[in-house]
Amino acid sequence: MTDRRKRFYAVVQGRRPGIYSEWDGSAGAHVQVSGFPGAVYKGFSSLEEARRFMSAAQTPLGKKGKTAASANRDQAPVPDENSIRIYTDGGCINNPGPGGWAAIIIDRTGRRELSGGVRHTTNNRMELMACIMALKALDRGTTVSLFTDSQYVANAVEKGWARRWRSMNWMRDKSHRAENADLWAELLDLAEERRVRFHWVRGHAGNRENERCDELARAAAQRRDLPDDPGYERQLLGAGTRLF
Repeated sequence: MTDRRKRFYAVVQGRRPGIYSEWDGSAGAHVQVSGFPGAVYKGFSSLEEARRFMSAAQTPLGKKGKTAASANRDQAPVPDENSIRIYTDGGCINNPGPGGWAAIIIDRTGRRELSGGVRHTTNNRMELMACIMALKALDRGTTVSLFTDSQYVANAVEKGWARRWRSMNWMRDKSHRAENADLWAELLDLAEERRVRFHWVRGHAGNRENERCDELARAAAQRRDLPDDPGYERQLLGAGTRLF
């Protein structure tokens, strides 16, 4: 989560690479990267930082002649163009502590922002809750590309870890119970009722929707009279931990 205002956008891979002083509009950076497979870009607060990023991204990495930009492009997720896009984020103040989650849903009709929070929880639970609430807002059978900056979430789904935990009655191995089983169970059910691919994106790297989710989640965590997180409280009681 960051409050730094981005004023320059370096587009290394896009329709027209270059440095842009605006994000929105026909002459902005957004139109250069939106829907462009493997787009590489980042926002900066100064022109000099943007220039350094462009220069470094175009520098060869090794004997094979790849540049930093091409390496990033090769690793970037390429979502189905017909899918709905979801961006999510979640976090806590003094983890564990008051938490907030947020999601942005983008489809052909426009974009929706969702957010909420609870009184006492963890970062990981809020990352999961953001995904859950976003998928709940969509019909069954929907094709979805979900972007999260949580490797915990993306890896556990895409690498099959969470399904394995479920098959083992929510045990990671013979000695260790999987945390947040209540939310994982709900998320897996929702994902299996839809065609969902989870993509990890680096946080605070100039992705406008990710940063907007970050702002919404932080604001939600600061709301007054937040509800409890019963699942987290049960988890603490099960571990014999004092709640407060």
